[in-house]
Amino acid sequence: MADATEPVVLKVICTNAASQLIDRLQAKYGPVMFHQSGGCCDGSSPMCYPQEEFFLGEQDVQLGEIHGAPFYMSKAQYEYWMYTQLIIDVIPGRGGMFSLEGPEGLRFLTRSRVFSSEELSILKLS
Repeated sequence: MADATEPVVLKVICTNAASQLIDRLQAKYGPVMFHQSGGCCDGSSPMCYPQEEFFLGEQDVQLGEIHGAPFYMSKAQYEYWMYTQLIIDVIPGRGGMFSLEGPEGLRFLTRSRVFSSEELSILKLS
């Protein structure tokens, strides 16, 4: 168990708008999870699925949780993103073809920022 005084650096966070949309989706579909798409069809966007309907592979890694929903990405894609904090936001528009937010007229969007040297040392990535 981590010491309460140890600083914590989160690899993925979300905005208030994303939290509100997650609440709406969970009210409709039950527990949800996210997988950062790295694909051709939906570009690289966070895809939201019912937890029981998306099967994770051995090459998927969990970065953390956003508003109680687990957030995953492929190990290969993580190699490119490991030095950045992902910030999941919401904008108007159509989400990914299979992502739950599509009918809401909104879509999840990944923003990012590079971790500071101090944060990298806490994460032990430097």
